[in-house]
Amino acid sequence: MTGDTKSYEAKLIKDFKEGSRERFNELVDTYTQKLYRFAYGLLGNHHDAEEVVQDAFIRAYNALDNFRGDSSFETWMHRITMNLARNKFHWNQRRGEGVNVSLSEPPGNDQDSTDFSVEFELPDNSNSPDFLLEKLETQDNVIRGINALPETLKEAMVLRHVKDMPYEEIASILDCKIGTVKSRIARGRELLREYLLTMDSSPSSKTAASVE
Repeated sequence: MTGDTKSYEAKLIKDFKEGSRERFNELVDTYTQKLYRFAYGLLGNHHDAEEVVQDAFIRAYNALDNFRGDSSFETWMHRITMNLARNKFHWNQRRGEGVNVSLSEPPGNDQDSTDFSVEFELPDNSNSPDFLLEKLETQDNVIRGINALPETLKEAMVLRHVKDMPYEEIASILDCKIGTVKSRIARGRELLREYLLTMDSSPSSKTAASVE
């Protein structure tokens, strides 16, 4: 975040505290997409992510008068969103839904939804249908693998590899040391790699690869 952006946000928050409540809408416009991508990365469900982000802004609106600015507004909002996503995740589990992942209908199908994807490098040496199908299947497996990680590892992985945040900011959001963040990400990468290797060697993968 640039110094100009910080100054602008500080002015919005100051105006809000002085009675110009409509200024909060500008903060909503700035961070809705970022927070949605984060919430979806944690929950894997379009409607749950929207609900969590909406609740996060409601809580922030009600608490902004007491916001001291110890961290940036963006970090504060990510922390609120993460806590609400945790609550939503555990509530879904108590209802017997388990990990609520929607891979058959990823976000982006609705006109008003925010696109979410996990991007990674693949050797682009072919544009054949077989290559494109393999690439889509790999992306699908990466998303499944991230969602299969333990909660603390998944949070760190999403913040680093989906949100592309620096370690310092991730540590602030997760309220832990930078060393802990790096350890969680390293462990998350290791488990994800093991998951992908398992998928590549599974009988279904081999069968699919042999179908002409």
